[in-house]
Amino acid sequence: MATEFRGITPELYHAIIAIVDQRMAEIKVTRADFDDLKDVVKELAEAQKRTEYKLEELTEAQSRTEVRLKELAEAQKRTEARMEELAEAQKRTEARMEELAEAQKRTEARMEELAEAQQRTETELQQLARQVGSLSATMGFGLEDIARVCLPGYLERNQGVKIDKLTRKYVDVGGEPVEIDLFGSGTKAGRPVTVIGEVKARIYSREVKAFARKVARVRASLEGEILKVMFGYLIHPSASELASREGIILVASYER
Repeated sequence: MATEFRGITPELYHAIIAIVDQRMAEIKVTRADFDDLKDVVKELAEAQKRTEYKLEELTEAQSRTEVRLKELAEAQKRTEARMEELAEAQKRTEARMEELAEAQKRTEARMEELAEAQQRTETELQQLARQVGSLSATMGFGLEDIARVCLPGYLERNQGVKIDKLTRKYVDVGGEPVEIDLFGSGTKAGRPVTVIGEVKARIYSREVKAFARKVARVRASLEGEILKVMFGYLIHPSASELASREGIILVASYER
């Protein structure tokens, strides 16, 4: 039999008991949920720690990325500056190339002018050579005339050679005529002698060598003793030494 409380009816008592039993049951459910909630909170705390660690890693990565981006930005600036320098250098190079091209054109034009001047010079030299040749021939013939007059007396006084006259003659050597400026037959101490002479305005060693070769060519075509003579306006010292070795008499136009 239910205990009776003063002032509380049995019906109210049973109602209070029912309410208390219900609340106790609710409290049990809430504690179990609370225990589960603690585990969840613990897991959330661990997840939070992992998240914070990951965020730190991401922050550091972000910092490194920003540093790298800054480095890339600086490199980009340097690259752009270098590109500008290269562009300026290219402009200067192109300008220099244009200058060189203009200089090349001027050089080619100058070369053409020099070629034309060279051609004119060669033409003038050819004309001068013909004039000199003509003058030399005229002087040569004039000098030969002097030699024909002067040499007979000179040879008689200085070499004891008597000769009537000297003429131009062609001596046949193997079917080829060799021109002799002065040719004459005479005597020396009663012996026959043939005079062979060469006339040159200026006598150097090269003229002596050439005359010696000519004498060697015609020697076999001539008989007896040969007297070799060269006559000219000027006799160079180099010619005198060589002529002495070759047995050639050198006579200047002013000698008597």
